[in-house]
Amino acid sequence: MQPRRPVPPEPSNPFEPIEPAEAAEAVKVEPPQAPRAEKRADSAATLKDAAAHLAEADARIKSFAESRPTQTAPRKDEETRPAEAGAPPSVEPHAAPAVASETETLPTVAPPSGTPDIDPAAVLREAEARLAEAEARAAEQRDALLRAKAETENVRRRAQEEITKASKFAAEKFATSMLPVKDSLEAALATENQTLEALREGVELTLRQLCAAFEGATLIEENPLGQKFDPNKHQAIGMVESEAEPNTVVHVLQKGYLLHERVIRPAMVMVSKAKTGS
Repeated sequence: MQPRRPVPPEPSNPFEPIEPAEAAEAVKVEPPQAPRAEKRADSAATLKDAAAHLAEADARIKSFAESRPTQTAPRKDEETRPAEAGAPPSVEPHAAPAVASETETLPTVAPPSGTPDIDPAAVLREAEARLAEAEARAAEQRDALLRAKAETENVRRRAQEEITKASKFAAEKFATSMLPVKDSLEAALATENQTLEALREGVELTLRQLCAAFEGATLIEENPLGQKFDPNKHQAIGMVESEAEPNTVVHVLQKGYLLHERVIRPAMVMVSKAKTGS
């Protein structure tokens, strides 16, 4: 058994205040030895109840502060009055948000001096006029764009038609110039009992007509006799010993032809080479 603590003697005067140390010693009671689990449960329940009471107090303070537009400051003697001996310490609630005693008013900003008054109707009319002008310009630009697009499409179509016609009728001019040649050959064959001189004259006339047709079609004859051999225009069939300089065309077996500097048919030639000593 634990020894009992001495009980302080009661004062002769019941209204005489007790010293704080003696009062604390008198009210101090040893708690019973409880298990740790029960202590923790009691502490949690106590904290939960305290939190609920604190929230309720905060709500009451907030509602009270909102209902009163002004807050009366505590008197100075109440702030500085010491607590009476033996009185339980007062628990101060959470401070309520400060409420302004007077309504703050924002200063009115006056427009600068000399600024003309703005007429909303005039501004609206000006905006509508600008909008109408912008719409007119947009319509004009759109019309010009459509016209340019249509013109470009027409030009492209006409160019495509011209290309098709050019490729289709490219030989029209040359064919027209070859018709007299055919007529001359048919006339020569239709004549009976021709003499050798008349036949020769007819063939010469036909050849002149054919050469004129070639010149009209820019078809140039390539006859490289006595020229230096050019592999781009000539085709060598063989080499023969000759007094001429080596690689010189000494015989032309078949003439060549060029169309606008493009080789249509290379000339078939014989090329000279140096003589070997016997």
